Amino acid sequence: MKLALKIYLCAKMKHIRNFCIIAHIDHGKSTLADRLLEYTNTITQREAQAQLLDDMDLERERGITIKSHAIQMNYTLDGEDYVLNLIDTPGHVDFSYEVSRSIAACEGALLIVDASQGIQAQTISNLYLALEHDLEIIPILNKMDLPGAMPEEVKDQIIDLIGCKREEIIPASGKTGMGVDSILRAIIERIPAPVGNPKGELQALIFDSVFNSFRGIIAYFKVVNGEIRKNDKVKFINTGKQYLADEVGVLKLNMQPRDVIKTGDVGYIISGIKEAREVKVGDTITQVERPAKDAIQGFEEVKPMVFAGIYPVDTEDYEELRESMHKLQLNDASIVFEPESSAALGFGFRCGFLGMLHMEIIQERLEREFDMTVITTVPNVSYKAFTTKGDEIQVNNPSDLPDPSKLDYVEEPYIKANIITKSEFVGPVMSLCIQKRGVIVNQSYLTSDRVELVFEMPMGEIVFDFYDRLKTISKGYASFDYHQIGYRQSDLVRLDIRLNSEPVDALSSLIHRSNSYEFGKKICEKLKELLPRQQFEIIIQASIGAKIIARETVKALRKDVTAKCYGGDISRKRKLLEKQKKGKKRMRQVGNVEIPQSAFMAVLKLD
Repeated sequence: MKLALKIYLCAKMKHIRNFCIIAHIDHGKSTLADRLLEYTNTITQREAQAQLLDDMDLERERGITIKSHAIQMNYTLDGEDYVLNLIDTPGHVDFSYEVSRSIAACEGALLIVDASQGIQAQTISNLYLALEHDLEIIPILNKMDLPGAMPEEVKDQIIDLIGCKREEIIPASGKTGMGVDSILRAIIERIPAPVGNPKGELQALIFDSVFNSFRGIIAYFKVVNGEIRKNDKVKFINTGKQYLADEVGVLKLNMQPRDVIKTGDVGYIISGIKEAREVKVGDTITQVERPAKDAIQGFEEVKPMVFAGIYPVDTEDYEELRESMHKLQLNDASIVFEPESSAALGFGFRCGFLGMLHMEIIQERLEREFDMTVITTVPNVSYKAFTTKGDEIQVNNPSDLPDPSKLDYVEEPYIKANIITKSEFVGPVMSLCIQKRGVIVNQSYLTSDRVELVFEMPMGEIVFDFYDRLKTISKGYASFDYHQIGYRQSDLVRLDIRLNSEPVDALSSLIHRSNSYEFGKKICEKLKELLPRQQFEIIIQASIGAKIIARETVKALRKDVTAKCYGGDISRKRKLLEKQKKGKKRMRQVGNVEIPQSAFMAVLKLD
């Protein structure tokens, strides 16, 4: 009986395939995923819509995938029934952490390349992620229906990159549905079934979680060993917390409850968890009665690239913002934050993001999903300041920098940056890096037209617009990766922005002295455009300590007080103008300048 059961369980596992889709942004992942769902009859004609798995408004508006989405499909091939678990992943580098988590829950990946654009940067870095996890790669040439498709050239690129055979590359089109049958057959024939011990202790890897206001936190997991049943007492190994599995099930278009989820399958668990801090992505679920000794190796630690302060517009909303951030962290594990305070903005959070787009998306999601209006400060990195007395101060915010008279020197974090690009873009990429105070360390050709450049550069220089500009000058064909190499002494100054002589600490930044004049001038000009005119004059200044280095003026809105004086003595007009001048002066002393959120964001996009 036991042997028969074991053979049955193994046979069941043989019919499971877990795979994800990896590609550069805008290569047609979501459209192809829609076709797969239609061909396997996972969705009805009534439910069908474009970008079906992108369920966030923001994803639909921008046409990008922000979150990974898991869905289960059933498919019959040669008279046998298979269960296919698909995880659709984002293509933009700012969401690469989502990709790394999806890859950890799969045995295979569909590598989708646009036949008209060829292999691009993010394709390469996501592919390396997949290869590190020993995933079976199925190359697919998408958008074959486009008149600009170059199938033979792009096939050569794919063969160069992954060393597959020409006939293994599947030509397809997400729009017309061409090649979808071949893709489904390849998934079943080429991707290995999950391996694991169905009778062992339960080990399930959490790869994602979402917050539901009625049911608490829902964790998505992949069962590596054992099985999980409804009403089991389970334990999360890293946090040590114990819960009752109120509901377990599989992820179809909507969640479908099941009594048991077995080895190799992907599912969800609802156990009434209300605290966001209690669920960690990468944690392992096990049973209380038969606990597993070891946790599964989770994911690499997230590396924030950009740090910025997020503050509630109204200080009373601080606690509400904290809750919103925790709920958002559940849904997006790549955001890290800690409390901080500012003289101008009160209490808020110092947040780490993966990039500028990530920061923009988080801010939008806070406003849309949690109804929180927030102010974001100028992004920067953390520095070390050394005083004349020999004390070391960690500077996370420009306002923490000691007075210049007490300051001995400042050290800033340096990174080693690896950039892979096409050989034709080496010149522009080099000049951009040198402009950002980078020093070239190494240059090597990976293939005849792909070059790897290694630079050492200050991390503060890549925060603002480096990544966007790198993408622009390389036409999207440059992948960028970095790791920190320690701190080095640097000639940094604190640049303050003043409005009517009052410093606005949210716009302060630490910057290299050589760039400070130009940067200060640009910020003043930008603020002049963006600040709405008031009844009084607004003076915008950029200063280093007490020294003003740039100034712009927003003229006051004026009523024509002399309109009713036609003809007659000039002294009458002068008297009215003098009266108006005194009123404006008095107003300027009591008036406050409201800085719109667009002004804070515009500072980040000065170029």
